[in-house]
Order: sequence, then C-alpha cells, then structure tokens
Amino acid sequence: MTDTPKIAQKAPYPVAVTAGRTYFWCTCGRSAKQPFCDGSHKETSLEPMKYQAETDKTLYFCGCKATTKPPFCDGSHNKL
Repeated sequence: MTDTPKIAQKAPYPVAVTAGRTYFWCTCGRSAKQPFCDGSHKETSLEPMKYQAETDKTLYFCGCKATTKPPFCDGSHNKL
C-alpha cells in the first residue's frame, strides 16, 4: 500500500461539530467513515489529524486530502 493519500471525494464534507468534542480527520483517504478516521491508515505511514472543536458550528472538512489548510477544505479539489 502506498503512503500517498487517496482522494476520498472531490468536494468538502460539511460536518456540524460540537464544542469541546475531539475529531480525528482522515489524512489517508482510505477510511470508510469519511471525513474521519476508522483506522484504515494502519498500513501506511500516514496518521489522522486531531481537531478539537471550539464552538458548535458547521465546518467543511477536506475530502480530496490535497488541502494546504488541513483538516479544512481550501478549494484544492478544484485543481484536481
């Protein structure tokens, strides 16, 4: 298995996050629970990225795994 992230989807995942809750964003693109980690990265050197929500709101997590502002979408999927 390669350590290159897989494109999960070419669009962000809107997620209503809860203040104080911790989320683990999938960086490998292999998780079946996108945009979050399900442990599928185990055969790679990639690790999930921890994010702690500060407020209740909807955030847009990157689905293409090419963002320069992880774990959030920065529009990089438009160039793929």
